[in-house]
Amino acid sequence: MRSTAAAAADVIDLSSDDDDEVPVPSTSAAAAAAARRVVPSTSPRDVTPYALVDVKPALLYPLQPPGVVVGVGGSGALVPVKEELPVLTPVPLLAAGYSPSTPSTKVALPAPRLCRQFWKSGDYVVAQRNPDAGAPGGRNRLRINPRFLHSNATSHKWAFGAIAELLDNAIDEVNTGATFVRVNEFTNPRDGSSSLLIQDDGGGMDPEALRRCMSFGFSDKQSDALIGQYGNGFKTSTMRLGADVIVFTQNQNNWVPTRSIGLLSYTFLMETGCDDVLVPTVDYQYDISTASYTQMLRHDQKLFSSNLAILLKWSPFASEAELLKQFDDIGEHGTKIIVFNLWFNDDGDMELDFNSDKKDILITGAHRKVNTNKADKVATQNYVSTRLRYSLRAYTSVLYLHIPDNFRIVLRGHDVESHNVINDLMYPECVLYKPQIAGLAELSAITTIGFVKGAPEIDVQGFNVYHKNRLIAPFWKVANNSYGKGRGVVGILEANFIKPTHDKQDFEKSVLYQRLESRLKEMTYEYWDLHCHRIGYDNKKLPKSSRALNRANQMNAGSSPPIVPRQLLAADIPTSSCAVPTFMAPALRQKQMGLKRNIDALGSKTDSADQDGSHLDVSQRRRFNEYRTLTLENDKLRGECLQYEESAKQLALKEQKLRSQIALERKKYEELLQELRSLDVKTEK
Repeated sequence: MRSTAAAAADVIDLSSDDDDEVPVPSTSAAAAAAARRVVPSTSPRDVTPYALVDVKPALLYPLQPPGVVVGVGGSGALVPVKEELPVLTPVPLLAAGYSPSTPSTKVALPAPRLCRQFWKSGDYVVAQRNPDAGAPGGRNRLRINPRFLHSNATSHKWAFGAIAELLDNAIDEVNTGATFVRVNEFTNPRDGSSSLLIQDDGGGMDPEALRRCMSFGFSDKQSDALIGQYGNGFKTSTMRLGADVIVFTQNQNNWVPTRSIGLLSYTFLMETGCDDVLVPTVDYQYDISTASYTQMLRHDQKLFSSNLAILLKWSPFASEAELLKQFDDIGEHGTKIIVFNLWFNDDGDMELDFNSDKKDILITGAHRKVNTNKADKVATQNYVSTRLRYSLRAYTSVLYLHIPDNFRIVLRGHDVESHNVINDLMYPECVLYKPQIAGLAELSAITTIGFVKGAPEIDVQGFNVYHKNRLIAPFWKVANNSYGKGRGVVGILEANFIKPTHDKQDFEKSVLYQRLESRLKEMTYEYWDLHCHRIGYDNKKLPKSSRALNRANQMNAGSSPPIVPRQLLAADIPTSSCAVPTFMAPALRQKQMGLKRNIDALGSKTDSADQDGSHLDVSQRRRFNEYRTLTLENDKLRGECLQYEESAKQLALKEQKLRSQIALERKKYEELLQELRSLDVKTEK
């Protein structure tokens, strides 16, 4: 039986390394006759109408689908189809009586065989193995089974971690002018189901960049300041959230505006039994002469039409006009991602909850609020460390240590307000940590540590550890004990010297990681030993008179929160209007600990010695304060200076690039002008 695959999709084969361009064999007479039938298009005004080939007789899944093959090097080639090979039973691309040129016709997708529960949807059966893949003279290349899409996405154990990957891509687009990222619910026009929309106004992607984005192992992010680095986040995150994703992107690189649409559909691959990961894409470019977007044919009209037919069959949009309408709110440049057929949890409910809070997106079933009148439990439930486990708004509020200026995260129509945990701390201190890395430049990390406001009633402790401005380990509990030591102690630091895992929800368990964990545990206990009496605990390391004074203050306070002695507050906290945390270098901390041990020794002799030691302690602390405050301010100014220097370098490179482009365009202009002058133009009388 002869194949009709000539009209098959110009798809991206994510695994090919075949670089030879092979002509596509001719179709059967029936298919050729069908190809000559032209259906008028009802494209929007900004798209030049074209003759859409009737592809109903074509196979949805030929054994050897022709198209662009993106391999390791990103090169493209047409894939041969041998006509003498047997094919599967033909499956029409479009339902009977339906054409992409009739936008009013709504054809519901067939009931999927795909399991809608993510952790049970990995079973994948290939319809028929392509015998040409291993035949002599056939394609010799690595093939990626579509099951890999699912297994690759299992690196994300948490749905919010997958959304954070997509937010990282938008944050990285700040360098190309992005000012916002929008996260919202999108209603699938085919069946009315909820989908997830993520949109930014960054630079967008040209056709080649979109293909690299949807392939494996490509990453154009070379700067150390960017969050993404593996080139795998888009695939893992979108496939973790839903079975299918469609991408709309508009770009103005090379002074030629382009629009591209790509579909990565696990449902499409599952229903058709493909043995390769195939991604249909279509492109449009702006035509200055007609002031409209026209089809950008990478090969020929048949391949474009077949790609478009697959998009209209398996995406939420039933016509080309509906597809192109999605660019209306993108603007001159930007990217829109729609994840549809969202996964369900084990109870059969959609994993993302859009209904409980109209200003938020929740994890279904993760929010089980306990009804209680106890103030400590209520405060713990309402604190961000608890809410970020089920609330996307709470999680994104602490996701970035510093949100770039003039950039907004808009969740369901409302801006996300950044939550700086440092502002939640009482008696904050800064501790300088310098990891020992052989053969590398000296690195350091400043950890801000303190008691969270409301401690010890709020049962919260741990460290928010960031990497390149991105939260990796939220409230990492390093001090585990049964007697409450460390309760209420919270810290924040940016550890760029250890590497995060691929899902950016944990760190690689390296030697540096283990050293950091041990140091943070020591830091927690040191801070607790110095300040636990401030929140009502009996600090046995203080002199007897100070302990008695603390107990008297607590008894006088009754049920109200413990009151810190006024003289100690004046000694420890700067008197400026802003709450600047005190800075404590390791040498100073050891000196202070030694001073306290001396005071304890004095306290064991006489009460008068206790009083003298307390005055000495207060005097010493006051002398430390100026140094700590100035050191912290110096570090802050130094960081700002480094940021300004980096911005200046980027602006200089951008200026150089623009000057080169201007010089090139000026040269072209002079050449054209000289050519025009050299023409012998006769004027008719």
